[in-house]
Amino acid sequence: MKKVLVSDTLAKEGIEIFKNAEGIEVDVITNLTPEELAGIIGNYDGLAIRSASKVTAEIVEKAKNLKVIGRAGIGLDNVDVPAASKRGIVVMNTPGGNTITTAEHAISMMLSLARKIPQATSSMKSGKWEKKKFMGTEVYNKTLGIIGIGRVGSIVANRAQGLGMNVLAYDPFISPEAAGKMGIQLGSFDDVLQQSDFISIHSPLTNETRNIIDSEAIAKMKNGAIVVNCARGGIVNEKDLYDALISGKLAGAALDVFEEEPTKNTDLISLDNVICTPHLGASTDEAQRNVAIAIAQQIVGYLTMGDIKNAVNFPSVSGEILTLIRPYLDLAEKLGTFESQMVTGGIEQVTIEYSGEILDYDVAPVTVAFIKGLLTPILKENINFINAPIIAKERGIKIIESKSSETTDYRNMITITVRTSKEERFAAGTIFGKKDERIVKIDKFILDVIPEGNMLVLYNYDKPGVIGNIGTTLGKNNINIARLHLSREQVDGQALVVLSTDSLLPENVLKEMRDLPNVISVIQIEM
Repeated sequence: MKKVLVSDTLAKEGIEIFKNAEGIEVDVITNLTPEELAGIIGNYDGLAIRSASKVTAEIVEKAKNLKVIGRAGIGLDNVDVPAASKRGIVVMNTPGGNTITTAEHAISMMLSLARKIPQATSSMKSGKWEKKKFMGTEVYNKTLGIIGIGRVGSIVANRAQGLGMNVLAYDPFISPEAAGKMGIQLGSFDDVLQQSDFISIHSPLTNETRNIIDSEAIAKMKNGAIVVNCARGGIVNEKDLYDALISGKLAGAALDVFEEEPTKNTDLISLDNVICTPHLGASTDEAQRNVAIAIAQQIVGYLTMGDIKNAVNFPSVSGEILTLIRPYLDLAEKLGTFESQMVTGGIEQVTIEYSGEILDYDVAPVTVAFIKGLLTPILKENINFINAPIIAKERGIKIIESKSSETTDYRNMITITVRTSKEERFAAGTIFGKKDERIVKIDKFILDVIPEGNMLVLYNYDKPGVIGNIGTTLGKNNINIARLHLSREQVDGQALVVLSTDSLLPENVLKEMRDLPNVISVIQIEM
């Protein structure tokens, strides 16, 4: 008998699936403190959560029997996925279960703010009839700027088109052809800011998107523009937004997410031209029922039959084959993550070539692992082994898989070529021994890099003093170098330096590195 703990509120339809499953025993115990969860988690094979339970590394360490964690929803910020992976725990989510709901909430927020419905409702409930005070604005024939055309953003675009709006979108990771099929015009980030009457945000929170809507971005917007954020808190700088709303630069803001939740920013949410909801984007009966049913079915399927579906850390293969090909899966995913952060421009085509011992196995799951790694830095928790190929296709990324019988210097080799709208880059990796991953080629340079942690990739001219300047700059900024790899094409030609550091470099230190003599470019990579 396999035991499942449901530690957050789950729709009754999901609970019934657990109760009716043969070989499954379910306990529903909600509102547990971290200490209480740690105290009982060792008794369970499966854990079903939503957003309240925090599955930290400490919790995972106590989960001696845990085999699967299932999140009824998309976001996995509350799960330490690397810790779970190290213990062989499958982590699943339910992508798509609340996509329509979130998109509808964004449209609802936009319309409500355009017509000042919440403000008028509050006025009437206080006994007033202030008809002239709440003059609204039409959305018809207005321009909606969308930042991020993923699953939610594309649905928002579709609904906005139905309202007669012009849709202009910024997404550096989607091709113009893919956007054109959705009837969406692509533009630069500045184009969206400058031309839009309404701006709706639908990108994940990453280092690149944090505070992307700040005072500088707002200054480029139309006077009287409206900002809608139903994506992630932290993408919009709340202080800069407040200042713009106070000054009249922006006509209003509709917010479902905040930098801190529950938010304590009462100054912002108390403004008359702000409407807000407590992170309700996925909060409909239909969405909660959908994700509850989905995660219950996934957990039951894994515990009773070994089926892996919508896993973010394991592919959909049998356990026996998984053990054999796992090193190649890890290598391919890391190559994808590496190349995704190396390239600029929208990714159009990827060629992945296999040679050597890896050809003894079915490489299809390895290709999927690469695609997952490629898209994860762009879309974060929305990507898993199930949806990665689908999303790549939706984004117009052509995947070419080939097998080579040619003999190489290595027993096995995965070679990657990524073509974007701006450039083409190359990388190759291999497995040393049974499981040691290495990147052995980057563009035209041959080297031996362990793909893990925080990395810096520096292209430079092969001149004396470059390495010394790099070390001095990092040292004075208290950045410790863990590993250093060097390669060059020829004497006095171009060279490549790959560093592993104990911590990420702040932007000011990256700028200082880029300004060093004979340094061509510096790219920071998070593996």
